[in-house]
Amino acid sequence: MPHVLIVDDDAGTREALSAIIGEDGLTTATAGDLREARIQLVRQMPDVVFTDLKLPDGSGVDLFEDLDPRSGVEVIVITGHATVESAVNALKMGATDYLVKPINMQRVKAILSRLPRAGDLKAEIGTLRGELRRMGRFGLMLGNSPVMQEVYDQIGRVAPTAASVMLVGESGTGKEVAAQTLHQLSLRRKHAFLAVNCGAISPNLIESEMFGHERGSFTGADRQHKGYFERANGGTLFLDEITEMPIELQVKLLRVLETGMFMRVGTTKEIETDVRLIAATNRDPEQAVLEGKLRLDLYHRLNVFPISLPPLRDRGKDVELLAQAFLDELNERHSTKKHFPASVKDMLMSYPWPGNVRELKNYVQRAHIMSGSDSDSTATVPLQITLSKPAAGTAITIPFGTSLAEADRQLILATLEQCGGVKTRAAEILGISLKTLYNRLVEYGNDAREDGDAADESRVLGGAGA
Repeated sequence: MPHVLIVDDDAGTREALSAIIGEDGLTTATAGDLREARIQLVRQMPDVVFTDLKLPDGSGVDLFEDLDPRSGVEVIVITGHATVESAVNALKMGATDYLVKPINMQRVKAILSRLPRAGDLKAEIGTLRGELRRMGRFGLMLGNSPVMQEVYDQIGRVAPTAASVMLVGESGTGKEVAAQTLHQLSLRRKHAFLAVNCGAISPNLIESEMFGHERGSFTGADRQHKGYFERANGGTLFLDEITEMPIELQVKLLRVLETGMFMRVGTTKEIETDVRLIAATNRDPEQAVLEGKLRLDLYHRLNVFPISLPPLRDRGKDVELLAQAFLDELNERHSTKKHFPASVKDMLMSYPWPGNVRELKNYVQRAHIMSGSDSDSTATVPLQITLSKPAAGTAITIPFGTSLAEADRQLILATLEQCGGVKTRAAEILGISLKTLYNRLVEYGNDAREDGDAADESRVLGGAGA
């Protein structure tokens, strides 16, 4: 039977936790300070420790020194609202989760419902490491290079915890696949995984999409709508392009992270949610903070466990491994048996892949399509397509008094025209994501999928996203 140690200098808190934990059939022991806690650890090593951060004779994190990292003991820290940052630091040190006083007992039950499976999960991660050695796969991720081995090690360590994760990497490096792998190796994997591209939602609708809205809360709200935080309850929410989220919404996101509570648009009723956040950006997050794109306090809350995804050009023979995997998928889907000629393999290994894994996948698909139906090998197609560049000295004139929104519109449309309608190039010049550009064009009444977009879809260089 699982055993729980409760460490808190408040007798009422110890009694309340003991009662709720006892209802789940777990045995408990209690301690009012570090000295008593260490005595209890000698008497019986617990499976779970609930500990207050502030104790009469030290900090609850001091107990990490008395626990063998290999023992699998789960540690949940307890803190007041004023010391949430301390709880975040505890997560970085290895705590599984944290509770904020006054303690929400429903949240305690949610934590306990996940904890008994933690040992099995860690064993599964160990099995995945064996699969990695044999096949180069780690969950949904593929690659066996040293830089990816380091990424897998980080994912294996943080996945079973409740810590927020910040994924940083160039467009096309596979941030969403990494987020899905984190979810599948977490204690939340039986619940939903929802991905949100913060740059692909209109600024006028993003709050409603995140938190939901009540019927009649604004024009067009003809029914109640549940947002991502409500639908992802118990699971994982992946916020891609977090630096594209409006600053005013970042304040509300921070409050959800601190309290676990939010309100739908059009109501004052608070709704509780238990969601793990994984954020991602293709920018330097610290530079985004300096530029005012990302709040510093939100950055610190999301950056509990940062993971940097390497560009494909730094992954060595992973290029060939990934290309073959993509070709195998196409062969299975189309009942073909195509292979890469030696010249194509050499070309794949010598190319720098500015579009990363997405560009490689697009290239393999293109090579498969261009080969003849009776050919057993893929076609040798060019790796790079030269894009037209804006003429030197090209400028637009914006009269004094023009609104910022109108100036944005003129600049975006003029840049797109200079790029011959190729949206990927226009987004690159403007310094925004491709999905953000699509979103703006829809707002301006343009069809975001017309004209030059056909080139965007078929050309080799990757666009924006994970």
